Amino acid sequence: MLQLDEYKIGQLYMISKHSHEQSDRGEGVEVVQNEPFEDPHHGNGQFTEKRVYLNSKLPSWARAVVPKIFYVTEKAWNYYPYTITVMLRGNHFRVRPLASTRSASGEINQIFDNEAKDLEREVCFIDIACDEIPERYYKESEDPKHFKSEKTGRGQLREGWRESHQPIMCSYKLVTVKFEVWGLQTRVEQFVHKVVRDILLIGHRQAFAWVDEWYDMTMDDVREYEKNMHEQTNIKVCNQHSSTVDDIESQAQTSVHVQMGLPSMHTYWLSSEDMTMDEVREFERATQEATNKKIGVFPPAISISGIPLLPSSVRSAPSSAPSTPLSTDAPEFLSVPKDRPRKKSAPETLTLPDPEKKATLNLPGIHSSDKPCRPKSE
Repeated sequence: MLQLDEYKIGQLYMISKHSHEQSDRGEGVEVVQNEPFEDPHHGNGQFTEKRVYLNSKLPSWARAVVPKIFYVTEKAWNYYPYTITVMLRGNHFRVRPLASTRSASGEINQIFDNEAKDLEREVCFIDIACDEIPERYYKESEDPKHFKSEKTGRGQLREGWRESHQPIMCSYKLVTVKFEVWGLQTRVEQFVHKVVRDILLIGHRQAFAWVDEWYDMTMDDVREYEKNMHEQTNIKVCNQHSSTVDDIESQAQTSVHVQMGLPSMHTYWLSSEDMTMDEVREFERATQEATNKKIGVFPPAISISGIPLLPSSVRSAPSSAPSTPLSTDAPEFLSVPKDRPRKKSAPETLTLPDPEKKATLNLPGIHSSDKPCRPKSE
């Protein structure tokens, strides 16, 4: 499929083009920094910092708890074939993918034993040809089962292609997700793992399907392409916001004191990450003063009753409590009016029969007699 040195260029091309395609209407990937970097252990590499705006791509239950302008900061150190990536949002959300690319078909199982020796791991194989992707991302031109490269002759991968195709390589990823918010931790972490898997699957299908676009590029060529795509992508993302996020932070903080009186949710999320505790307290004091000026100050109202109090000898409550006159008579609204006529629902007297006298009960069709009953002769 691809060789190790080919993937180095193909990966950079794919990330730049994919980010540009997925950025629109103020959302997507803004590149903040992209420059060479040297590490004493890994050697020469490339450091990249990005802001990934993804509010509209979140499920409804996640959008309900995040601000309208929401982004995740991504920092990556690319020492190919080893890459370290960290995605952050404050102190509660952290995603850490590690990548190592090998000339293999996925049979090596001890790639990240040192980095994840104390972690519980679930191994997930991603097949770029046979695994299903979300329907909204499917393009037949990017389907490895249908695509065939004109420059390399590679393509139209079928079931079992890993055992039969050459060249072949595998990109190993170790993804650690941590979201330390009670009540949402498990749900968010599972969601992020699913999203990362989908992104890796779609991205590597594209890297293979776009091979004819980048196959003849050198490293200098792909770096120039990367630079141009970053500039175009930043325009698509930042112009929709009418200014960069740094300008938004400054404007939001000013509006808190002058216009609003209270900080909005997106002001808090954007401006509080780098604050010290002293700065937060000062912000809190200034905001409270602005709030008091906005709503005004209402002095407490005190009313004094003109009802005279009883002597202390008959009061049963503390002197600070209102006194209630003591009386054995029922309140007037509970008293029965004296002139109301009595309702007669029963006779005045009840006469009972004399038990010593025999009473005769005459009913229609029934005759009472002292004589015994005899059967009627036929």
